[in-house]
Amino acid sequence: MATGRTHRPATRSRGIPEATVARLPLYLRALTALSERSVPTVSSEELAAAAGVNSAKLRKDFSYLGSYGTRGVGYDVEYLVYQISRELGLTQDWPVVIVGIGNLGAALANYGGFASRGFRVAALIDADPAMAGKPVAGIPVQHTDELEAIIRDNGVSIGVIATPAGAAQQVCDRLVAAGVSSILNFAPTVLNVPEGVDVRKVDLSIELQILAFHEQRKAGEEAAAEGAVPAAAAARKHSADQGPDGDVPAVMPA
Repeated sequence: MATGRTHRPATRSRGIPEATVARLPLYLRALTALSERSVPTVSSEELAAAAGVNSAKLRKDFSYLGSYGTRGVGYDVEYLVYQISRELGLTQDWPVVIVGIGNLGAALANYGGFASRGFRVAALIDADPAMAGKPVAGIPVQHTDELEAIIRDNGVSIGVIATPAGAAQQVCDRLVAAGVSSILNFAPTVLNVPEGVDVRKVDLSIELQILAFHEQRKAGEEAAAEGAVPAAAAARKHSADQGPDGDVPAVMPA
């Protein structure tokens, strides 16, 4: 996904590449599913398949964490869950504010996975005065006039922007000025942020356009393959009509 200007994460200073950091949540999701099924250990091949990567890449990624597994046994699931959660900073509570409580913002507020993954929705914020006080997912919406005080009082360092594109940069500027240093942006626009602020952009329309490209390519390949079948049949028929040297055989008299 595209990102804004970012500083180097703390993990980079410990020698963990950003590509590895991006895969850690995939491993954690697969491991959590195994843990919920009370699976004690998992091989690198099984875990790699569940996470959608190859096993060599997984073993390399885990080597950055100092986890090498046990030959013939595999990796201890519970220990890896703890190890990756600690590396991602999920062993502590992260208060999050969501700004823009339209359809998307409300859907995010109702997402039940935040709490189980170390995030707590501290506040829902919207610019519409008519929204103030209305509960969404059991949390009363607060007006944007209170944004700075909310961030200060809750110690918020992560903000989610789900506003229209035209309002996103202004909201971003206010979040940053109030002390937010990490932003998840759902608005269809690129945000400009100062050095030291991390931005992750989620653009659903771009993802759909990429899928449309692949669908179009697959349809083209299928059409080309279907067109090749009649052509091959015609070639075989033409060959059958010819003699052994490629000449059309003479018509034998009756």
